[in-house]
Amino acid sequence: MTHRRVPGPKAKEWIRRDEANISPSYTRAYPFVMAKGEGVYVWDVDGNKFLDFTSGIAVTSTGHSHPEVVRAIKEQAEKFLHMSGTDFYYPVQIELAETLNRLAPMEEPTLVFFANSGAESIEAALKLARYATKRPHILAFRNAFHGRTMGALSLTASKVVQRRGFAPLVPEVTHVEYGYCYRCPFNRRYPDCDLACIRYIEEELFHSEVPPDQVAAIFVEPIQGEGGYVVPPPGWMRALRELCDKYGILLVADEVQTGMGRTGKMFAMEHFGVEPDIIALAKGIASGMPLGAMIARKSLMTWPPGAHASTFGGNPVSAAAALATIRLLENGLVENAARVGKHMKARLLDMQEHHPSMGDVRGLGLMLGVELVRDKESKVRAPEVRDAVVQRAFEKGLLLLGAGRNVIRFIPALVIDEKTADQGLDIFEEALSEVEKELL
Repeated sequence: MTHRRVPGPKAKEWIRRDEANISPSYTRAYPFVMAKGEGVYVWDVDGNKFLDFTSGIAVTSTGHSHPEVVRAIKEQAEKFLHMSGTDFYYPVQIELAETLNRLAPMEEPTLVFFANSGAESIEAALKLARYATKRPHILAFRNAFHGRTMGALSLTASKVVQRRGFAPLVPEVTHVEYGYCYRCPFNRRYPDCDLACIRYIEEELFHSEVPPDQVAAIFVEPIQGEGGYVVPPPGWMRALRELCDKYGILLVADEVQTGMGRTGKMFAMEHFGVEPDIIALAKGIASGMPLGAMIARKSLMTWPPGAHASTFGGNPVSAAAALATIRLLENGLVENAARVGKHMKARLLDMQEHHPSMGDVRGLGLMLGVELVRDKESKVRAPEVRDAVVQRAFEKGLLLLGAGRNVIRFIPALVIDEKTADQGLDIFEEALSEVEKELL
């Protein structure tokens, strides 16, 4: 892909207007101003073409403007745009709930609450957990990201900028260590560690600070997203489930980024053979239309009418897009994510042998992360290398995003094929090689 200097004149003008009118709290990695998208490609307002390895932060799961999703949106929009599913009934919302309940990786029958985003899905799960258990306390993990609304933010612990200035947050939330083996906070090595990070909860926290009979739920990302695409070790999620069962604590899986086929299974929890009690969904569920969902075991959904609701949650146009998305996922895209993701991870692991900054390669399916370091022995984080690679890749025609302090994530649409994936990885390696020569 040949590129003029970016950003071009049209992009610069739009950025100027943005800065004059939009909140400075938005985070923009580089000056890309989108004009249109098709599949795994996007074009900016100056006509430059890019390969998109961000999919709108893991949202456009079926690619940009998939024809079947667009058709479903148009057909529903011509019928009606809104009727508020909290006060009225409409078939498309009910059909989507039936579909999600069929797919949910829980043996017990489930029910669905619809929201508009991941943060709203987490808020619903937080409220339901407290309501169903009559317990006040919540456990979450360091480096976790669950959203920026007040309840979700209280569970979030990925960056201080997200929390600074907003205290007091929702009380009775405690953060513990995730299964981050590359940087074990206990300075242990798996499997000899005997999952010290899980044992700490029971042997230390429950004895000194948090009574286990006061804990309503543990919120966990099956793979940490904003925290750096961290995959817990084998047995970790099972041990967490057993801990919850021992003390009557609910296990809430935040599948906002990992769900809907992203990891090569419909839900990432399926990789671990562990059933959650509640699942929060959003992002890839509707290929770009705003939609969130909270799925919970039916026996937990005991709250009465009016206890929680959402005017726009389960919007009919978003629901129609979600049904079309799920059909595409079930008809091959989940398997494609597993296959192409395996291919991409193998290539990244091969690159790791030749690049001094590639400290760790991890992920499942098309949710992959590369942790960049100053050198592999010390593991000193290299955020300046990460940021420079992301910028250089943009200039060469590849859109990437960071995660955590020093990780690059690879989250292309699930429609990508191996040939196109290789083209993107070629650009990434070219950018990485240039930056390593300049900064290492």
